[in-house]
Amino acid sequence: MTDIKDILQMAISREVESYTFYRTVSDKVKDANLKKLFNELAGEETKHRQFLEGLLTKDAKDLHITGAKDFKVGDSLATPKLTMDLKPIDGLVLAIKKELEAMQMYTQLANATSDFVQKSLFQNLAAMESGHKARLEDLYVEMAFPEVW
Repeated sequence: MTDIKDILQMAISREVESYTFYRTVSDKVKDANLKKLFNELAGEETKHRQFLEGLLTKDAKDLHITGAKDFKVGDSLATPKLTMDLKPIDGLVLAIKKELEAMQMYTQLANATSDFVQKSLFQNLAAMESGHKARLEDLYVEMAFPEVW
């Protein structure tokens, strides 16, 4: 991909894919809290898509997103199976894995290009996903280790 608009369209497609995933999980799980969480995540993906669509009319050189510190909380967690009886903590792990996958994809794309504008765009998109992952990992730590809080 050499055109910034193509890159942004690909990123938008990924956000739509994530939205669809979160909505599907929300519709399938029984736990009310998990339904709420995945509906919120779907809403976040809609915001991400709208943000990326807004970039289609801007210069990619003007994009500067600060990522969060990555403590890699979810990186080594096993990916749970998607079931009707998914536990809330497992649903959160699935969401963390989706954000990790997106962050890694954008990082790999940034490393694969020598074009400064593309590299910057991919690095900013990776930073955006890193921030989402960090937010979900904070929720995971609160749920997985409630005795600490």
